[in-house]
Order: sequence, then C-alpha cells, then structure tokens
Amino acid sequence: MVVNVTMEKQLTNMRSAGKDSTVVLKKPRPMNLEACLAFINDDELIEITPKNIRLRKAILKAIDRKKAYYNETQE
Repeated sequence: MVVNVTMEKQLTNMRSAGKDSTVVLKKPRPMNLEACLAFINDDELIEITPKNIRLRKAILKAIDRKKAYYNETQE
C-alpha cells in the first residue's frame, strides 16, 4: 500500500459510516551517511545536500515502480 504522509485528508460535509482512526507515526530517526548506506534497499537512493541526508525511492511514482518490478520478474 502506498502512503503519502504529506497529503492532507479531504474535508467534506459528508459523514462516513465508519470511524476515522488516527495513526500515530514514529518520530524520524536521525541517521548519518554510514547508517543510511547500511539501511537502504536495492530500489532506494540517498540524497545528500549541505543540510540534509534523505532516503528516497529510485523510481518516485508508485505505478512506475510496479511496472519496473513486473518487468524484472518476467525476465
């Protein structure tokens, strides 16, 4: 399941039958470059800027990641 924690929930006047359950996310863990290199998977990259070190997916769109995975398994 693809989750984007930066997207805001749509606010409408419609009430749903089910309850909204809130999910508590863990605080981000500060990592240095060596810890990031040990932590990443094959489909991830490390972005290094003067102020930050970030982990991100090599293929950003979820649909493109699924296509790439499907093509790898077919070979």
